[in-house]
Amino acid sequence: MLLIYVPKITQRVTFTFKHICGKILGLEFSCTDTIEAFVAHSGPKMAYGPQATGSAFYVKSQGLLFDQGVADVEIAVKPWGDTVGFFATSEASNLPFDVFAASFYLLSRYEEYLPHVKDEMGRYPASESLAYKEQFLSQPVVDIWAYKFYDALKANFDSLPQPREGFSIHNVIEVSEAYRYKNKGFLRSIAGFGSDIGRFRIKSIAQRTRVMLSLTRDPFDIFDWLIKTAQKGGAAFTVLFQIGDYSKYDYNISQHKKQHISLIKSVADYTKVGLRISHMATGDLTVLATEKKRIENIIHRPLAHTVNASGILRIPELPRALVDLEVAQNLSMGYPEKLGFRAGTCTPFYFYDLDFESQSPLLLVPFAASSEALSTYPEDERIAKVETLKETVSRVNGQLVTVFSNSDFSATLPNRIWRKLYSETLQYES
Repeated sequence: MLLIYVPKITQRVTFTFKHICGKILGLEFSCTDTIEAFVAHSGPKMAYGPQATGSAFYVKSQGLLFDQGVADVEIAVKPWGDTVGFFATSEASNLPFDVFAASFYLLSRYEEYLPHVKDEMGRYPASESLAYKEQFLSQPVVDIWAYKFYDALKANFDSLPQPREGFSIHNVIEVSEAYRYKNKGFLRSIAGFGSDIGRFRIKSIAQRTRVMLSLTRDPFDIFDWLIKTAQKGGAAFTVLFQIGDYSKYDYNISQHKKQHISLIKSVADYTKVGLRISHMATGDLTVLATEKKRIENIIHRPLAHTVNASGILRIPELPRALVDLEVAQNLSMGYPEKLGFRAGTCTPFYFYDLDFESQSPLLLVPFAASSEALSTYPEDERIAKVETLKETVSRVNGQLVTVFSNSDFSATLPNRIWRKLYSETLQYES
């Protein structure tokens, strides 16, 4: 067991070392603030604090893990081998950077508590982040730092166990519209026909007619293909259905329609399903509670998996609301508009509430790529971008999470790249 001496065991210390030593490296560890216990320990051990403890393995602390509240933090990002680091230490330290304080800064989303400019949808944009400005957004630096820490520790303690292994892929499918044409109701269908006619969309008129006459499958109804593809390839996937009320931005079919309920239940027979939180619910706890109850009444089990409409993740308000509603996971920790790692990690972690200085039970699952972000690249570069992310994450035994919509996989010529990417690159972990 690895024993870690700290001058004071805080919530921040516990949270950070659990993620780095426990979740990323899979090491058995314990923290102590008793120097006698530390000195007496005969196994691998390290000291973390403002001062070294004898000749023991030591990482000088920057101080963030022993602070409370939020304040401006001076950060200087510097090169460190094939990555970067910040919160430089001293010559006495066995690591050149306080990777634990730096990891906490990223994992807690500390910068999102500080004043910043939101985008037009009220989101924290990638362009505001330290990772984007300092050009390390494409790296899961927290996981990379964890392995650098392990290598340094291993050089001092041969008996240190090997880190855990287990690269995996998890594909998230958002369903904002289960069907493009079917089950929309008489008025919406007529309005759709009128819009197509007014804009001379001949192909859409023909396709809508064939679907309405049950001559062909609705183009957004690709769920059988998703299931068969995943069964063949083996990568995990979760389908998140939107069942919010119709509004300006939320326009799925009614949650009361039997076909919609039947679809959700049928998909739940093959994989995990959950809730795509509507735009209205991201800012209204009452609406969110109603949507949670709706999906639970359909799947007949507690809601475990959520994703937010348009990647809207207001911190700390929305995670705190999910905690209050006893939701287990949220899969929106990423930037819809950019590839990369919003929290600097490719390993799921628990939401840390800086206002209450405590780790919550809400598991945040970070995603690294979305169809929206990939669409900003030429079609012939998209698979290469995902392959690079896949290789990067596999080196640290992390989890590559991607976010797509069911509409991305409709059998049309422009979507052939998404089908190829999903069925080939994102189904196989080697």
